[in-house]
Amino acid sequence: MISDLLPAVMPDVWGEGLIFGFSGMDGQTVTRNGFVATLADSPYDVLIHTPRKRRLEVSSSFSGRVRAATGDLAVVELAAGELVLVWAAWHTLVGRVPNGVQLRMSFADGLGKLPPSTPPCQSRQLVVTRDEKDGSFVGLLTDGGRFALCHAGSEAELRARCEAGLAADLSEVVRQRLAYLDKLPVLGDPARDRLLRKCASVMKVNVLSPEGPFRRMWSTPDRVPHKHLWLWDTVFHSFAMNLFDPKLSRELLRAMLDTLWTAEDAAKAGQPEREGMMSHMCCVDGTRSHVTQPPILAWGVLENTKRLGVTADLAEILPTLEAYLEWDLAHRDRNRNGLLEWHMEGQVRCRCGESGLDNSPRFDSGEFLDAVDFSAFASHDMRCLAELLVMTGHTKRAALWRKRAEDMENDIQAMLWSEADGFYYDRTMDGQLTGVKAVSGFFPLLLPSVPADRAKRLAAMLNSTHFQARFPIPSVAATDREFSTDMWRGATWANTNYVALLGLERHGFKDEAAALREATIRMVQKHYEQSGVLFEFFDAADRVPPSACDRKGPPDGKPYLMGKVNSIRDYHWTAAVTACLLLSHTAGFPTNSGRQRIERP
Repeated sequence: MISDLLPAVMPDVWGEGLIFGFSGMDGQTVTRNGFVATLADSPYDVLIHTPRKRRLEVSSSFSGRVRAATGDLAVVELAAGELVLVWAAWHTLVGRVPNGVQLRMSFADGLGKLPPSTPPCQSRQLVVTRDEKDGSFVGLLTDGGRFALCHAGSEAELRARCEAGLAADLSEVVRQRLAYLDKLPVLGDPARDRLLRKCASVMKVNVLSPEGPFRRMWSTPDRVPHKHLWLWDTVFHSFAMNLFDPKLSRELLRAMLDTLWTAEDAAKAGQPEREGMMSHMCCVDGTRSHVTQPPILAWGVLENTKRLGVTADLAEILPTLEAYLEWDLAHRDRNRNGLLEWHMEGQVRCRCGESGLDNSPRFDSGEFLDAVDFSAFASHDMRCLAELLVMTGHTKRAALWRKRAEDMENDIQAMLWSEADGFYYDRTMDGQLTGVKAVSGFFPLLLPSVPADRAKRLAAMLNSTHFQARFPIPSVAATDREFSTDMWRGATWANTNYVALLGLERHGFKDEAAALREATIRMVQKHYEQSGVLFEFFDAADRVPPSACDRKGPPDGKPYLMGKVNSIRDYHWTAAVTACLLLSHTAGFPTNSGRQRIERP
């Protein structure tokens, strides 16, 4: 019995949208063809996200008990026996079904006819389909209760992979997939141990092997639907991977660092101004976006270096970190006042994808703003870079970056603080504070230069009518007229909670930080236990489930992942941040820069 191989505590909730695929941590992955799955809405079907989606239908009249539901293994105990689905390779899903259970592969759009499959316990049968969009093949081979669902570029290759999958040692494949979870620490609370293993599973399935322009292991926010490499997401992923595999964490960071726009890249694209830029999204086909994202890469490298120790590759990494921060300073301070402004887009529902807070009410005017989060992140990253330079003996360059950080922090304190409201705001180009209370107003707490009285007022703001919530911290104040469940217009995010929590700890608000840690874990755990997945964001008021939250507009009523996407499931940074909090780990801060004296504006 495969269930005999399972640890006592396993993720065990079958959830629609649970990302299900082969991890780059176990071998080669290929993302271009879309051969990755999600668990479907009806037990125990699987949706395959090839250009033309397929559905592996599991027809059973038996009720079942889910024993395991991870990113690469599902085990269900049915009255007639075990149902097992496990990934043997990126192109091969294998398993076993008990007597009386039928498998069928169909097209998820309901169009096109496939021959009916015979019961797997009877004669051998191979059903072959070809995707007219990319010419690839997907086939289902069944025989004697065993099956193999495979992807290939030709029919001959498909047949060979199906035969190999059917002959695989199922128990050994399961043992291989469990090895990663076996290494995790035990917390002693079964519910939280289960959640930690769910987080690790989500992290694992969203790690990919080298492919296309990515020469190293890399991570994605979610293989369905984002599937690309993203800048600030990568750093949040690395914080948790530091705890499990710091060498892999380094790989993930370096994969992102490798995408820096060189002079040659910029000249080839005919856009010399991109030299030194880090795009917010990079794809396996080599394309890159035209905007950047929050500068937190030096922070990520610093945290990883504290785990690994100073390594030889820092000599390669530091110039990249410096070039990117130089680019931000040169290209994102239009009014040259020492504060940074995000690029603004024309899309009404996504004014500022560059900020990562795409549709926040902060950006509704469409105007450029001196952005409190951009400036705080950049200043913090300059301090992290300075510490890395000190570690490697470059004290003069370190002093330069520390001075730049101090100058920007002085400007933040002088120009973005409202003494009347006790909060940090964005600033318009004509020098007016916007008054939009958003979670970004807490981010200056990352900096050592926040005066004690201001830090105290920010901590108090968490318990005010503006930000007090069932699931804090709402991305925009509950008192804002735009407050809703829509992404950055009120919903709560684990990663921004993490940033605020770190700031609270830095300034000595241990109780407030502990309360926020517990609220964040509780939020993620509640909806995991109800849905089987880790969501991208959550209703701060906890009135509707994440699946019913808006995402740049209301749901359009179509089935999940076949139409408009809402709060994305098995989101990597939700998993990573939650793992850090479960293990009581929070990223540290540069140690060579104490509190700076700030002149009052």
